[in-house]
Amino acid sequence: MGSEEMTTSVENVQEMVRKNPSSVPERFLIINNDDNPNISPVSSDVPVIDLSSVCDGNEDEIKKLDCACADWGFFQIINHGIAEEVLHGMKNTAAEFFKLPLEEKNKYPPKDIQGYGQAQSFLTSKEQKLDWEDVLMLFIYPLSYRKLDYWPTSPPELKDVIQTYSAEVHKVGERLLRVLSVMMGMDKDTLLEMHKEVMHALRVNYYPPCPMPERVLGVSAHSDSTSLTILMQDDDITALQIRRDDGWLPIKPIPNALVVNIGDVIEIWSNGKYRSIEHRAITNKYKARTSFASFLTPTPDVELEPLDQMVNPLNPQKLYKKIKYYDYVSGSLEKKLETKPLRKDAN
Repeated sequence: MGSEEMTTSVENVQEMVRKNPSSVPERFLIINNDDNPNISPVSSDVPVIDLSSVCDGNEDEIKKLDCACADWGFFQIINHGIAEEVLHGMKNTAAEFFKLPLEEKNKYPPKDIQGYGQAQSFLTSKEQKLDWEDVLMLFIYPLSYRKLDYWPTSPPELKDVIQTYSAEVHKVGERLLRVLSVMMGMDKDTLLEMHKEVMHALRVNYYPPCPMPERVLGVSAHSDSTSLTILMQDDDITALQIRRDDGWLPIKPIPNALVVNIGDVIEIWSNGKYRSIEHRAITNKYKARTSFASFLTPTPDVELEPLDQMVNPLNPQKLYKKIKYYDYVSGSLEKKLETKPLRKDAN
């Protein structure tokens, strides 16, 4: 049975909660204690980076960003240049979409990743545990990848709001890639050129309230097979957690800040200096939560391998195999959560 066929049998989580808010089907319940959402987090804060200062060449802030990428793989950015009304417009309009009747949202069923539906992109068996979320997934850039049949027409302003928000996030992503390029010893536009074209997908995640948050995950632990992921969270719910020091560290939202994480592509190109970190989202018993993940990647035909200048006395050999990005993503999907870069010593 193919993953697409299995995905169609998964019930919409929001509708399931509406019908029976006190019940959790067996397929959502975590049994393995290693995956329990209540693992005590370590007590430290993810770095906060002033992007304006970084782009102005502030050496202390650039050094702080370098440490964040190398030691954490995650950081929050402030002074990123996206207007507050753009951020709030995206949140408010998406909220209106998720309030629509299911039959209206189901006009955009998922196909080829894009569309609205349950979140199980990596469904490999009928026994696989499910995440407590519904998803609207759209390709933004390049324009030739957009399939407007999957872009909701209700509320009527949603299309324009998505385009405006995503255009601003894309600019932020390109600014970060320019800074990373210089930090990796190259001209500022080299990483952008290596992408051929920076591809961009938007995933809007909706997490309904969950009556058993201690046994259900919003999204299972994974790393991102991206170059960068840029995330906007709700301001009042802490749900995103990153793997750190054998625990799970929550990333508390900062109003109007964006969370950025290094993806597998940058980890490979940097020969492991910059880290793609495992992360997950927990559920909340009383409140629904929405997050907006923008995935920036190279084109499928780009070849990934450690850059020569990243092989140095600290990293004296290339740690990862040469692989085409399309093949890397395909392998990651087949292995579901085993999405870490393919090291040379891997089987």
